Amino acid sequence: MADQPSGAEAPRRFLFLDASARTGGNSARLARLAAESSLPEGAEQRWLRLDEHPLPPHRDRRHVGDGRTPEPVGHERTLLDATLAATDLVFVAPLYWYTLPTSAKLYLDHWSGWLRVPGLDFRARMGGATLWGVTALSSSADKAEPMIGTLRLTAEYMGMRWGGVLLGNGTRPGDVLSDERALIAAKSFFAG
Repeated sequence: MADQPSGAEAPRRFLFLDASARTGGNSARLARLAAESSLPEGAEQRWLRLDEHPLPPHRDRRHVGDGRTPEPVGHERTLLDATLAATDLVFVAPLYWYTLPTSAKLYLDHWSGWLRVPGLDFRARMGGATLWGVTALSSSADKAEPMIGTLRLTAEYMGMRWGGVLLGNGTRPGDVLSDERALIAAKSFFAG
């Protein structure tokens, strides 16, 4: 950051990507609790609902012409810019069919295109950022392994740090607030 005193650390910038199909769901409630109680001092937060920034279907252009992807526009540009500005990227995503909701998966599919935007250097710019997940599920934690694996492997592929996943249990709106284990874990989740 410009005008930072020598030795001063720039504030961390957390981007929370809410991929839930409903507003204020259990994953979002758990993520907000974790943000309120465990973000580092001075950390910035930005919250975006992926449903409010719909993306077009991803088109694989790797073997079409020169394989390059055109500059993103519209909602895709908004998400790209927010992604690149973040030091910490948090997927707030309920477990749907053992993995990420459609909007989160589509967002990740667009990363494949962003890797091929001339001059963007997407992978290099994401390297060193931290990837996190916050999810609510209605079954045992082992059912979240495919989703956790997707996020962890994405971080690994992109040269990002893996922050981990905060899991909470809840089906009906507000149920996660009764999951004492998740509430305790939320209080220190981002501090680690």
